[in-house]
Amino acid sequence: MKSPITRLAPLASAVAFAAVSLSLAQAQTAPAPALPAVPAAASAAATYPALPSDTPAEFTPVTTSFNYVKRTVMVPMRDGVKLNTVIVIPRNAKGAPVLLTRTPYDAGGLTSHAESSDMKSILQGYDNAADVIVEGGYIRVVQDVRGKYGSEGDYVMNRPLSGPQNATPVDHSTDTWDTIEWLTKNLPESNGKVGIIGISYDGFLPLMALVNPHPALKVAVPMNPMVDGWMGDDWFHHGAFRQINLSYVMEQVVTRKNDAKWFTSTYDDYDTYLRAGSAGELARQRGLQQSGFWRKIVAHPTYDAFWREQAVDKILAKQPVTVPTMLVHSLWDAEDIYGAIAMYKAIKPNDSANDKVFLVMGPWSHGGGIGDGSKLGALNFNSDTALHFRQEILRPFLDRYLKDGPTAANAPTVAPVSAFETGTNKWRSLASWPSGCASGCAIKPAALRLAAGQRLALGGEAGSNAGKDYDEYVADPAKPVPYRARPMKNGYDEAKGQSWPRWLADDQREASGRTDVLTFTSDILTAPLKISGEPIANLIASTSGTDSDWVVKVIDLYPDQVADQPAMGGYQLMISADIFRGRYRESYETARPIAANKALAYRFALPTANHVFLPGHRIMVQIQSSWFPLYDRNPQTFVPSIFDAKPGDYKKATQRIYHSSYVELPVVEIAK
Repeated sequence: MKSPITRLAPLASAVAFAAVSLSLAQAQTAPAPALPAVPAAASAAATYPALPSDTPAEFTPVTTSFNYVKRTVMVPMRDGVKLNTVIVIPRNAKGAPVLLTRTPYDAGGLTSHAESSDMKSILQGYDNAADVIVEGGYIRVVQDVRGKYGSEGDYVMNRPLSGPQNATPVDHSTDTWDTIEWLTKNLPESNGKVGIIGISYDGFLPLMALVNPHPALKVAVPMNPMVDGWMGDDWFHHGAFRQINLSYVMEQVVTRKNDAKWFTSTYDDYDTYLRAGSAGELARQRGLQQSGFWRKIVAHPTYDAFWREQAVDKILAKQPVTVPTMLVHSLWDAEDIYGAIAMYKAIKPNDSANDKVFLVMGPWSHGGGIGDGSKLGALNFNSDTALHFRQEILRPFLDRYLKDGPTAANAPTVAPVSAFETGTNKWRSLASWPSGCASGCAIKPAALRLAAGQRLALGGEAGSNAGKDYDEYVADPAKPVPYRARPMKNGYDEAKGQSWPRWLADDQREASGRTDVLTFTSDILTAPLKISGEPIANLIASTSGTDSDWVVKVIDLYPDQVADQPAMGGYQLMISADIFRGRYRESYETARPIAANKALAYRFALPTANHVFLPGHRIMVQIQSSWFPLYDRNPQTFVPSIFDAKPGDYKKATQRIYHSSYVELPVVEIAK
């Protein structure tokens, strides 16, 4: 039998002969003869036999050696949409409880952190308290929310409840109900009890499950949840837009599987945002106007009904608490530092028996409760605080409500509030929050006054100082104050110089050396000073512009030398800090210009702290008018929407902070 090459030889010779003949003919100006047709590639391919493929039509892995069984199913919702659901079951499980997470972050990926025959290994990563899940014998269920990854349907950011902002009959509450209903009927290995847990967006979803909880839902653990995107979580803080999240909007919202990636033109993120001008302009340069969610943000810069009606704390405050709920808060949460505490304040009053609403506060970054909690940046807590949380708080809490028989009955009782006390680095078991100790103490607000000579004076009744002196600085939008040391690489990959999760614990001394940052410092403390709760900024301030931002930071200033931790000498540790956009001084619902050069009052809460300023330390307060590029620049000229600010709108302003200003500290006083 001739080879394919041999069979093609006569044809090749004919083509070559025809080509030569054509050349001769052209030379003699004679008409060219027609060339024989060359077979098309498809026709040629059909001429040859197919070589049998080494790839089977369908491959079935052999997993009999695995200590788990994984199933992937499409769970139907009441409207017919099916949601991709990954179920990981301990091998030979019987009467096991279910721990559910619903997510927009890829259920398949969250249950495949490693290629392994070991269940703990595949769950060892984001959103999985793997040690608690595996050691507790839980069935792990992770589900893609509608419109993301393997699930059908449409994706809407923080999909509102069915109602004024959602004309459909389905939302995260109904989807959770339908999912639990399916699980209770289709998992013969389970005991019929379901708990729901998650971090961040996945922490928002357990709260949605509480709106109309399924009878089989026995416990909820929202960790670092998104609660109110305008007041203090992902999108705004007191009206200032968190433009650093533009990259999240692009990657999370514009494609089903997060295929679109944010790109940068500079090594330093500071340069990328500054050169673009406004946040709106940078979004346009990246094509974000194609995103429905981005268009909603631009359309709703104020705290209007769009944001108020989605605020989960306001929603759940209107109904009784029927499912035991453990809210988990991180004291240095760079993403959702508002949500857990706001939710606790909203629903705890509905817990009349003090047995349904629990609060945990740890010294972590966002989601740090499932990782290594022994350190955060330069801070060393002398123990793995996250391991303590998982084993001594989370695990007995889940056991009590999800297990059966003696395991549930003998589970240790968890305190209503478990709060890590930074400074002393100790866990405290409390009956409520805010509370400085188990008994025998009280919270007494004390004024930390901004005095002449950039000094801090502590004591007296808040607001009694009527002094009219001031300190001032010039805020230049062309040179905004960096929120952390440059160069900045926003992200989570430490190997690439990205350390976003821990920036709130960064040393603040670089900011303290700038002329556009006011720094007030107390005397050296001779006794410990403990605060538990939210510091309240009370500024009397003026600006030569017609709009302004005010950033207030409460800082623990370490001694010049720290013998056992030399790198902490003179460290400026931010304990609580936030921003306020001046146009909302009178109303969050309506933006108004600021009267130029007029001393006005600004009052706003800073994030919760549970901290002891130790003897030998000092307290510092820093005040500035930008925190860039974490927040978009205020042009300091009032414009209807800062998203549309033009280059000419950005102007320098002289900012005055009057000495009648103070920070109200929630000081803990021990009864004598």
